Amino acid sequence: MNLLPRLFLLALMPLAAMPALAQSLDTQPLDGIVAVVDEDVILRSELQRAVANIVGQYGGRTGQLPPRDVLERQVLDRLILVRLQAQRAATTGIRVSEPEIDGAIADVAQQNGLSVDQLRQSLAQDGFSFPEFRETMRDELMIQRMRQRFVQTQVAVSDSEIEAVLASDASLGTEVRLGHILVAVPEGADADTVRVGREKAEGVRRLIDEGMEFSAAAIRYSNAPNALDGGELGWRGVNEVPLVFVDLVNSLRPGETSPPVRGPAGFHILRLYERRNTSQRVVEQFKARHIMIGVDELTSSERARAKAEELRAQLLAGADFAELARAHSTDHNTAPLGGDMGWFPVDGYGSGVGTVIARLADGELSEPFQTDVGWHVMLREGTRQQDVTESYQRAQAREAIRARKAEEEWDRYVRRIRNEAYVENRIEIGADGAG
Repeated sequence: MNLLPRLFLLALMPLAAMPALAQSLDTQPLDGIVAVVDEDVILRSELQRAVANIVGQYGGRTGQLPPRDVLERQVLDRLILVRLQAQRAATTGIRVSEPEIDGAIADVAQQNGLSVDQLRQSLAQDGFSFPEFRETMRDELMIQRMRQRFVQTQVAVSDSEIEAVLASDASLGTEVRLGHILVAVPEGADADTVRVGREKAEGVRRLIDEGMEFSAAAIRYSNAPNALDGGELGWRGVNEVPLVFVDLVNSLRPGETSPPVRGPAGFHILRLYERRNTSQRVVEQFKARHIMIGVDELTSSERARAKAEELRAQLLAGADFAELARAHSTDHNTAPLGGDMGWFPVDGYGSGVGTVIARLADGELSEPFQTDVGWHVMLREGTRQQDVTESYQRAQAREAIRARKAEEEWDRYVRRIRNEAYVENRIEIGADGAG
């Protein structure tokens, strides 16, 4: 059972980072160092396992993979990038607790339909020790946390930017599934280097025109982080695509491949697989009133439940809901309104309320039920289908702008830390081209 390809970690990088050098020397045989990354190392065994994992994902389709030496270079480059990000996360004070790692491992096991013990066994069958896997998960979580912090501190979206998108972006609400190939060209490259990059990109495009699968071309020739995923970018809003490519994406029809286009990182080739419209949003909303009896140091859960049952009996006997809510509810937001919760979607007040409101009929009074804050009695007053397209589009525009800025800024950041780092490649790996 080849479990690792299905782990969410490997969407970023197979076998991200192992323990630091000192720990590696204590616990690993001296199998050779293939790269030095600042004060850390990547062992030949790491590279071999990562390559074997990629090969395992393709099963009998290994003909789509590039030659072994090129594949090793791609995998090693990605290992180096992940190692650098993990190092930078550690130096900026980001830490991950052991319980957080336990939770992430449990999530991975659940996603794969396994218990944690079964996950451990599957990892062993694939040649991975559980301690190494824990360290890999630690690094992944640290990188995720660093990226979240980076986005929060470096990316801002103004109301004027949202208004500009809403006013001018006819593609708002349109999503595309894209494939991507990057022929990298270093920043500040001379004319000859740019020319060589352009010629290679044009050669890749010719191979696609002659019948090579786009995914196979991405695996073989792309320098992008998603190359080993066949260049798959997945679904994203058109307004999440880098601005330099928006017009290009809008001009493509499903199944078409773009010519090479120069961008900050080199020459890009895009493939439009599918396009869909997601602009209109109609949601079911509920109108309800509730009385909450909070649980605190003075009111136990049992006492709160008894009070809720007493109030429900009064309501069934004809008492006015609004009057009882004003007199007894401990929800300071709705009590002055007679318990009025307004109109809200099923998840508007959390899953506990949502589960109950969805089961009630209009005009029906609930049994007392418990949430994290106390015990409740709720009256469902009405239901409606509400068009929330405008508010959805504003939220979509904000997130699209944020996502686009975040991706561009993060890519620049990763390139910068790569350029600043000391990286020594200790193996000779060949090169391949498409000309």
